[in-house]
Amino acid sequence: MSTVFLDTVGLIALWDDTDQWHVAANAAYSTLKNSRFKGITTQLVIVECGNSSARRPYRGEVNRLRMKMTAKSRLIVPSEDEWDQAWKAYDRGEAANAGIVDQVSFIVMRRLGIRQAFTHDEHFRAAGFDTLF
Repeated sequence: MSTVFLDTVGLIALWDDTDQWHVAANAAYSTLKNSRFKGITTQLVIVECGNSSARRPYRGEVNRLRMKMTAKSRLIVPSEDEWDQAWKAYDRGEAANAGIVDQVSFIVMRRLGIRQAFTHDEHFRAAGFDTLF
């Protein structure tokens, strides 16, 4: 069973049938489901999804995912050290000037040894991770 990091770009593309990456996200997610993958994300990604989905018909999906991830202990709370490391990387403009949520994601992924991200976000590729669509 592979472990995959669930990113905002991937999750929104999966839920939003008007998203430019929706078809690719659905195909990638279907492949993941068939492989019985283990999805991991951070609280910050869930917050970012919640903000993006606040006025969308799929807004309930965010809270359902949050509850599911929490119940399975797959919702990661970054440590204070990870938070500080992410801000330093952000200040340096690492990973093609990725935002702070992505910088935290990269640090958590490295700590957990995760190489794949369910996303199309170029910042993950710039940080050296494999994106799944």
